[in-house]
This record gives sequence, structure tokens and C-alpha cells, in this order.
Amino acid sequence: MDIVAALFVENIEPKPAFAGGPTQIDLAGVHFSAAPPAPPPVTVAPHLVVLVRCAADEPGTGVLEVIFRRDGDQVARNVQPLQVEPGKFTYRLVRAEVDFPDYGTVEAHCRVDTGHETVVPYTLVPGPEG
Repeated sequence: MDIVAALFVENIEPKPAFAGGPTQIDLAGVHFSAAPPAPPPVTVAPHLVVLVRCAADEPGTGVLEVIFRRDGDQVARNVQPLQVEPGKFTYRLVRAEVDFPDYGTVEAHCRVDTGHETVVPYTLVPGPEG
């Protein structure tokens, strides 16, 4: 299995393209940075969607692992089973609570089993001053 894409999103809505047809996945609010609800130190829980495909000749089972790292150190981890019909796609939502002692970046290291890592940055930035 392969990761097709991994993105931080505000909302995801799967729906059929037409009756009995393939599924469309509407993604809204795709982002790689955000202002926190309060100044750091703060805990945030961004939503990561990981899109996965399974080749027709693969068994269709595996494990999705996402490790959130800051400066190389693990700050959160999510592991979940995957089951994908061979020749099809699926998605998984990953939500991890990440502590930010200050503004900065964490990276979500995503992989299926021991496969290639897809790395997605998430940066906490100061919001507009009130």
C-alpha cells in the first residue's frame, strides 16, 4: 500500500460522485500552519487526513503509523490498522494532541507498515493581536 497524500484539514466529506458511482472526497480548509486558540504553551489537536491506495496485487491489510516529531524528538504517535480492497483507495483521519511550548513546527511522519515515509509539517504561528 502507498500513501497518496497526507494533509491537515478543517473538514472532510466523502460522498458518491453519482448514485452507485465512485466516491468523491471533499477536503475543506487544507492548511499547514495555524494560530493557536491561546498563546503558548498550548495543546492543539490538528486533523490529518491520510489517503492510501492499495495496488490490485497487494493483500489489502496493513498498519498506518504517524509519528509527530519536533526537532527530531517524538511528541505524539498514532497507530491504526488499515484494510483496503485491492485496487481501491481509502482514507484515515489522524488526530493527535500535540503540546507546543512555543510557536514552531512539528512534522507528521506517516507510513504504511515499513514503507516510505511521507512527512507533513504543521506550524503554530502567532495570531492577529487583539
